[in-house]
Parts: sequence; C-alpha cells; structure tokens
Amino acid sequence: MDSGQQRLKFIVCKVLQREAYLCASRSKNIVDIYLMPQGLHNEPDKLRTEVQTEINRTADCQNRPYDAIILGYALCSNGIVGLTGNIPLVVPRGHDCMTLLLGSREKYREYFDSHRGIYWYSPGWIECNLMPGKERYEQTLGEYEKKYGTENAQYLMEMEQNWLKEYAWATYIDNNICKNEQRHKQYTRDCAGYLKWNYDEIKGDLSLLQRLCDGNWLDNEVLIIRPGQKIAADITAPGLIFAE
Repeated sequence: MDSGQQRLKFIVCKVLQREAYLCASRSKNIVDIYLMPQGLHNEPDKLRTEVQTEINRTADCQNRPYDAIILGYALCSNGIVGLTGNIPLVVPRGHDCMTLLLGSREKYREYFDSHRGIYWYSPGWIECNLMPGKERYEQTLGEYEKKYGTENAQYLMEMEQNWLKEYAWATYIDNNICKNEQRHKQYTRDCAGYLKWNYDEIKGDLSLLQRLCDGNWLDNEVLIIRPGQKIAADITAPGLIFAE
C-alpha cells in the first residue's frame, strides 16, 4: 500500500450512497462503502444496534484490517450515542445527514434559521423514500381504504396529515451529482405545489464528506472516537457530540 494511504471502512445511510461513492472514488485512500437501510433514524435504538454490529467488523471480506471506520451519520435522533469501536471511529458533527450534504453545521444553521419549517429533498432521499407529496398521499390513502374502508381512511388521513402543518418549505439540495437532477428538482416543485409549501433550492457542498474519505479529520466538523471511548451528545454544546 502507498505510504500515507489508509484502508477505511465507511458506514453510511443509503440516502448518501451517490455522494459517498463519489467522494470515495476521489480519495487516495482505500475506502470500502457499507450501506445501511434508509429509515433507521426513525428507530434510534435499532440504528445503534445495526451500526454497532457493522463497526464490530474491523476487517474486510479478505480479512485485511481497517485503519479506521468513518460513520456517514450525524446525531440522527441520538441513534449514534453510545457507539464505540476497537479501532478509531470518525464521526461528523451535526444533527442529521443534511449537514453532510451541505458541507458544514454553519451552512445548515444559517439556512435553518432563515427558513423555518424545512423538509429537505435530495437525490438519495427521493430515490430511497416516498417523499411528502401527491404520490405519497394517494398511496397511503389507498392502503388505508383497503384495510379500514373509505370513511375511516379519510379520517385517518386527516389525522396523519397534521404533521405537515409544521412545514412550509420543500428545499432541494443540489450537489449536481446525477443525470436525474432536473427531474428530481421538478419532483420537489410538484410536491411543494401539492402541499402548498414554498419551493427552494440550495447549493450543496461535498467537502465535509470528501475530508472524511481523505483522512483530513483535524477540524471542528469531525470527532475522532478512540478505542475505549464512546460517542456522547450534548445538543446545547457547539460541537453536539463528544467522546467519553
């Protein structure tokens, strides 16, 4: 192996697969991508269990040891709290994966503070998940009608849709990484129109993901968890996560 080249394991949510593979391909390091199912953040205990199981595998399929493990997860509803490893864990500081798509906590915070009620759209989220919009509404309504009848289905949909009132923006993160970009933008516009939300686009930034793959970890956007330590969190602190 070349001098200075590391062998890294990158455990990442499937919604970031395009971005992760792109950054890994640009790195001088050997970066093996391990995709985790989308939606684990909805069950933090399950996320913690499944990611820890993958962390415990510290060698590749040919039994070559990794130098470190990168997590393509931010805090994610505290799902990463308590994770620990036998080799260094490298973790981005942030509330969720949007920090990774936008490049920094600061850019995330600036947009969040000026656009209250954001639902984020990106290629990975659109491709892996049925996003809020007409298609999702009609599919859910059809499932309820089959199970509970038309009248009960309408009532359930009214109750279920209440959470949508908390949002006002459908914001597409544009990292210009796939040929479907314009189609994804139009899909997001259509969802926004159907839901009577505002539509916006924000330019993404893959520099944080690239630094993770490149081994450039000495900045305040990244936390290194040494063997024997575990991830802890304090959402009132600037760094959000720390080692203990």
